[in-house]
Amino acid sequence: MSLHQRPHQKPAAAGDSLPVSSPTAAAAPPRPLPLLTLPYLFSLLALLLFAALLLPWAPARPSSAPASPWRAYTLQEAAAFAAAAGNGTVLLAAVSGPYLPFLSNWLISVRRAGRADQVLVIAEDYETLDRINAAWPGHAVLVPPAPDAQAAHKFGSQGFFNFTSRRPRHLLQILELGYSVMYNDVDMVWLADPFPYIVGDHDVYFVDDMTPVKPLDHSHELPPPGKKGRTYICSCMIFLRPTEGAKLLLRKWIEELKEQPWSKQKKANDQPGFNWALNKTAGQVDVYLLPQSAFPTGGLYFKNRTWVKETKGKHVIIHNNYITGFEKKIKRFRDHGLWLVDKHSDESPLGKI
Repeated sequence: MSLHQRPHQKPAAAGDSLPVSSPTAAAAPPRPLPLLTLPYLFSLLALLLFAALLLPWAPARPSSAPASPWRAYTLQEAAAFAAAAGNGTVLLAAVSGPYLPFLSNWLISVRRAGRADQVLVIAEDYETLDRINAAWPGHAVLVPPAPDAQAAHKFGSQGFFNFTSRRPRHLLQILELGYSVMYNDVDMVWLADPFPYIVGDHDVYFVDDMTPVKPLDHSHELPPPGKKGRTYICSCMIFLRPTEGAKLLLRKWIEELKEQPWSKQKKANDQPGFNWALNKTAGQVDVYLLPQSAFPTGGLYFKNRTWVKETKGKHVIIHNNYITGFEKKIKRFRDHGLWLVDKHSDESPLGKI
């Protein structure tokens, strides 16, 4: 018998009762189970409800807040903006978010000297970039890639090294654009305009970070090396002209930082590299040491009261170094009447931080 043939049924004998109906004995072929039964509909509805809980009914809408226009703002554009107000000179600072109160304090003093319009701030994270430009449009730029801003706070840390080691690259880029640039750390306060002290036509101007008192008529040449075989010039305040000598120094500084990277054993910062670069390019770069009486290191100004009294009226920029920690720096500034944001935040271009 073929697999596709149906078996023949034996005819019922006379008098036999009709056969009991069964699926196999039914004369008609079985009908398929209808899909639209109530159990099926209930199951389908349950699946749809479950999917509605997991998936949105409509596609996600783009954020109503527009992307910040400052993400595409370039150093070339920003430097041109600042230099236009400064007769070809940019006044540069670099900060991440935690340093904003110090930036604001510094800006108050810079504004009092009439130099705020030529300030350009290198923001080291996007939040800081947007925050500064929201209050003071065009005065901040981020040069990618952004470092880890949260790791850049503690002096001697790898984050701090990564933060400060970008400095000579920023300065070199500005010189390559044809502008002069003055760099300041933001834990500084101006008591007067420093630009009248940029005398002559030298490539680079800087300040000594040593605490021993110098004669008022001290030499303006590069000091002799110290015990470590190098000078101790501060990388906190530098003025550079767009000359080949200044560019040579910055390229050498960048090389020194590559050769002396941060390690747990040698918790470096950018300043030793700057001094090695100064020493190794001596005679090739025209340098000028600014007067100590006008630009004292924090280790002298905050610790030698006799000297401060003797040089009263000569101080131009005060650097709050030789101390670490935000709170300690703020307290020291307050103790000397230099924490201006307490009572004069309305003078800051950033407003109250």
